[in-house]
Amino acid sequence: MAPALVLYFIASASIAQPVSRESLAHAEMLRARAMVGSNAMAIVTSLTTEVGPRLAGSQAEARARVWAIKTLTEKGFANVRNEPFEMNAWERHEEGAEILTPYPQPLAVTALGGSVPTEEDGLSAEVELFETLEDLKRVPAGSLSDRIAYVGHAMQRTQDGSSYGYFNKARTSGPSIAADKGAVGYLIRSVGTDSRRFPHTGSLRYQQGVPRIPALALSNPDADQLERIAEEGKTLSVRIKVDSSEVPAAQSGNVIAEVVGREAPEEVVVIGAHLDSWDLGTGAIDDGAGVGITMAALELIKDAGLAPRRTIRLVLWGAEEVGLLGANAYRDRYEATLGQHVIGSESDFGGGRVWKVTADSHTDAGDALFAEIARLLAPIGIAPGSDDQPGGGPDLYPLIAAGVPTLRLHQDGRDYFDLHHTADDTVDKLDAASLDQNVAAFAVFAWLVADSEVSFRSSRE
Repeated sequence: MAPALVLYFIASASIAQPVSRESLAHAEMLRARAMVGSNAMAIVTSLTTEVGPRLAGSQAEARARVWAIKTLTEKGFANVRNEPFEMNAWERHEEGAEILTPYPQPLAVTALGGSVPTEEDGLSAEVELFETLEDLKRVPAGSLSDRIAYVGHAMQRTQDGSSYGYFNKARTSGPSIAADKGAVGYLIRSVGTDSRRFPHTGSLRYQQGVPRIPALALSNPDADQLERIAEEGKTLSVRIKVDSSEVPAAQSGNVIAEVVGREAPEEVVVIGAHLDSWDLGTGAIDDGAGVGITMAALELIKDAGLAPRRTIRLVLWGAEEVGLLGANAYRDRYEATLGQHVIGSESDFGGGRVWKVTADSHTDAGDALFAEIARLLAPIGIAPGSDDQPGGGPDLYPLIAAGVPTLRLHQDGRDYFDLHHTADDTVDKLDAASLDQNVAAFAVFAWLVADSEVSFRSSRE
């Protein structure tokens, strides 16, 4: 047996069993049923077919909430509800780009979420290329006057998506950095790992006090083409066009459903995913898969006739893609009771198989319960690990900041950023067996924690 497994599995021997043998038997049953086949694929297929793309604050996202309320009610969950909040939304209308000189040709691009529009006939200018965002930062203020800045560093493929945070800064922060240098427009190589002509969108963040300039992402092959042409040393000019608009006071919301606890219903185990998506594909991997996985896990527990000691709450967060707005709204609504949130976990990394589990535990009892969870997940290919930082999913960040512990089921994301935020994010990319393995992991975790009295949050002496 591997040392990590020994370390985790012997933890439960040093203190009292954190859960009953009956509860462990139920967890094994849930795991077995999920692996035979869950409803996860049917759920995500229904969502992406009947609703399709679900841009935050749009009528499509509103239809997704109607779909979720109807689906959850029909499945017989308790306390099904929509918790609305207001937001400023953004709409994409038209976009495009083309090389003007030296070799005229069209480019495959997409506007970054939140980009301001160009004039009706677009914006034409010379392009200044930078290998990295750091290179752009180093040029003097005003040195890019009347030019379009381009940042071309390429995201690297990893199993855990760990390179995303670094390369994503070119998308989120780059437009304002370029504008501060005098640029009138901004282009990036897509934050993605594919080699297809599907550009990747995603939110940008304009800085206050800096001009807002239109910003677009090129597909990776088109970025390669732009760089090849630039290497010839000839004047490179392009025309970009963005037609977009802002929608103030738009509506979004979080959809909630529960299996209510039999003894301590006020104590809550949170699982969930975000309901919104970008508008290019149908939002199957991001995050229809997470919706299907977590809803199917809760359905598995309910349909088995199990009544956990604590409440298991499914949260389908709204407006995640544009700044965790639903997550912040959830934190604000439940601020007074966050101390009774036992633990949380979100599925928001596509539909790849889970390969590792980590937990944010600060008690011996929590360690022992985590050891039991890890023991039951090992037969389906999931190993225990340790993290320096709490995780669990983006929509849990506000809860983590408020002290809520998390458990993270790490999915294999080596292909995730081939599809992420593109028109190629469609349901045919998902594998039902992989979704079922995720469902098994979420059901085992949620059931065992909810059927225990264990706390993860008390600080050790």
